[in-house]
Amino acid sequence: MTVVRAAAVQAPPVYLDKAASTARAIDLLHRARDGGAQLVAFGESWLPGYPEWLAYGVRWGEELPKTLFGRFSRNSVTIPGPEVTAIAEAAGRLGVVVVLGVSERDDRFSHGTLFNTAVFIDESGRVRNVHRKPVPTYFEKMVWGLGDASGLRVLDSPTAGRVAAMLCWENWMPLARFVLHAQGEQVHVALWPDVPEFNVLATRSYAFEGRCFVVSAGTRLLGSDLPDDLRDCGAFGPDPVGDDRVLLKGGSTVAGPDGVVLATAALGDDLLFADLDLDRIAGEQQIMDVAGHYNRPDLFRLTVDHSPSPQVRFLGTDDVPGPDAGRDDD
Repeated sequence: MTVVRAAAVQAPPVYLDKAASTARAIDLLHRARDGGAQLVAFGESWLPGYPEWLAYGVRWGEELPKTLFGRFSRNSVTIPGPEVTAIAEAAGRLGVVVVLGVSERDDRFSHGTLFNTAVFIDESGRVRNVHRKPVPTYFEKMVWGLGDASGLRVLDSPTAGRVAAMLCWENWMPLARFVLHAQGEQVHVALWPDVPEFNVLATRSYAFEGRCFVVSAGTRLLGSDLPDDLRDCGAFGPDPVGDDRVLLKGGSTVAGPDGVVLATAALGDDLLFADLDLDRIAGEQQIMDVAGHYNRPDLFRLTVDHSPSPQVRFLGTDDVPGPDAGRDDD
């Protein structure tokens, strides 16, 4: 029997503080490993925090959203960079696989465009894959640019199995799901801001369709988790934000390859643990394998462009780093 113990991180970061959040992430990795975790999943834009203020509206030309974006941008991380490197080194020391949601700043080609990104770190501490969300959802277009399919890949890990991930509503994209099903993912990490009921539906649907385990990681964010200056500036509505106000509910959930929920976090849980018996997958695939015997490749074809799509391509020069610099996809 091949059992992987997974942990979904529900504890919040130190909001909009990348250095302090990095230290907290490392502490949470230690706590997860103490609980036996071999795979640890952080939610969408966990580092430095999900830009939840966008849900309360942005008006053209207002100074507050521009100020918030500037702060968010300064606390977004580069890959490679000191924050991701520190977390990767901790993962290597602990021998755990990590899927980390970050807001990424790519200073090689643009200082103004950010990306909603999932970073894959293996048990030896190597950054093995970087996936940028291809389409920011609704108001997210105010802070993140378009990603590509270069990171829509499965990480084959001796510790955690065949692990893949997608971000938020990307998990509703049928063709993107099929790309990962076709690569034989066993554990799918779905990174969300939080996991309300309709995201639980997506979790169960993905697990049932892909015949895989799904670890949906969502973050808890209370009023008490905000910096003092953000609690009464109007970013989260006209009224000051009280300590017990729930901005993001967490709700982390794990589903099995039959679509049945295995574990759900309570609001106060920092970590949600679940044991994933990978041997169950083959039995569930007897009924349906959407990229195998339940597919008709003679009737339906899907072509995927795995090449990176940088904002700028430089021709005729060899001193500009490529779009995959610092990434190890071997």
